[in-house]
Amino acid sequence: MNSSTSGGDLPATVGVVGGGRMGAGIAQVFAERGVTVTIADSLDQEGARSRVATGLQRAADRDLLGGRTPDEVLTRVHTVGEPRALPTDLGLVVEAVPENVALKLDVLAQVAETVAATTVIASNTSSLSISELGAALPDPSRFVGMHFFNPVPVSELVEIVRAGTTAQSTVDAVRGWVDALGKTAIVVNDSPGFATSRLGVHLGLEAIRMVEEGLADAESIDRAMELGYRHPMGPLRSTDLVGLDVRLAVADHLAATLGARFEPPQLLRDKVARGELGRKSGRGFYDWEG
Repeated sequence: MNSSTSGGDLPATVGVVGGGRMGAGIAQVFAERGVTVTIADSLDQEGARSRVATGLQRAADRDLLGGRTPDEVLTRVHTVGEPRALPTDLGLVVEAVPENVALKLDVLAQVAETVAATTVIASNTSSLSISELGAALPDPSRFVGMHFFNPVPVSELVEIVRAGTTAQSTVDAVRGWVDALGKTAIVVNDSPGFATSRLGVHLGLEAIRMVEEGLADAESIDRAMELGYRHPMGPLRSTDLVGLDVRLAVADHLAATLGARFEPPQLLRDKVARGELGRKSGRGFYDWEG
């Protein structure tokens, strides 16, 4: 395992594959802690860097950068195209591409071919099998699930997912890095949906069924969970933030692996087919336009 560390016992250098909302957020939180981060994004390197810059500006507006400017922190963030262009001497690489097994396997294979034999490799998957993904790697003992939550900079939780082949030293290192990021880790064993997605998706699907059946509107259902159960955000607004397409993909995977109780409601399928994907499209269960 790479012994070179930054302040707070973080790796000195980290790679992130995928510069979308999640990947950019992951890159941001490491860069804020003094880590040099390289984002690999074959589609939109400029957009990935721009998303990090936007997140840093939000943090600065809330006085969370300790007197540094966004531009100062951004000097630690670099971008490349393919995963094979990542530096070889990274302490950690986090894969954060869409929830597609074939895509993740391809990305992880490229990462494993590129980085040092001591580099920890993690997947930010919210539901796919860490055992299945790790089986394609030469050394699955240094592969682990590192499930961040959206939005990454302000979310407190990271779910560490341990496969049967994951070394305890890998789990211990990642737990220490999560602590150094100022977040809280939970460790779970590999299972479809892990703990968080399994519970979160189940609640979200039931809320969608309630809307579908005309029991109540989305805002009323969300307010019931926020005020009655002290949830910081209702399940339908949360679905909009996650993305209805993402929630549908996870639900389909859980239905295939865990059974019919995770079968997505037709309303969810219809909204995705119409392009109503939540905040990123401007409309989901709420209107986000304007």
